Amino acid sequence: MLGHRNEFFLRWISTTALCLTLATTASAAQQTPGMPRAQRHESRHEIDQLELTWRDAILHRNAAVMESLLADDYISITANGTLQSKDQTLANLRSGVVRFASIDFSDRKVRFYGQTALVTSRAEVSGSTPEGDISGSFRYTRVYVRDESGHWKIVSFEVSRIRDVGDHK
Repeated sequence: MLGHRNEFFLRWISTTALCLTLATTASAAQQTPGMPRAQRHESRHEIDQLELTWRDAILHRNAAVMESLLADDYISITANGTLQSKDQTLANLRSGVVRFASIDFSDRKVRFYGQTALVTSRAEVSGSTPEGDISGSFRYTRVYVRDESGHWKIVSFEVSRIRDVGDHK
């Protein structure tokens, strides 16, 4: 009988230890979703640099740089709600139809989900199209995915104008 109690006690200790280990592992995974802290820091730096590279490519209408940033299946939803593929985005950039004088970022948040980075930010934009001025405040979401060769590629972009409370357009 004493052996049965010891066996039960040892199983209870093993089960409790396993549960504590799983709980600690789950807690750590929530704090560092999908990537070690050092790698997340390095990836955050890479994404911040890519955001600046994207901005410079737009400002200087550098289609070659933009092409290297965008995944082949890239899709964009513009501020007026139209969809643009990679080819359409590059054609618009080359044509100079949309001209940006400045783009300033603020309030950037970068979150990682495995090999995916989700960027949300605010942009103060000064620019124009043939239809007129497009200057103003915008919020955007950009999605990066790390490809097979380890490079981050933009797969999706969506932008919305920040409207004043009284503005109903």
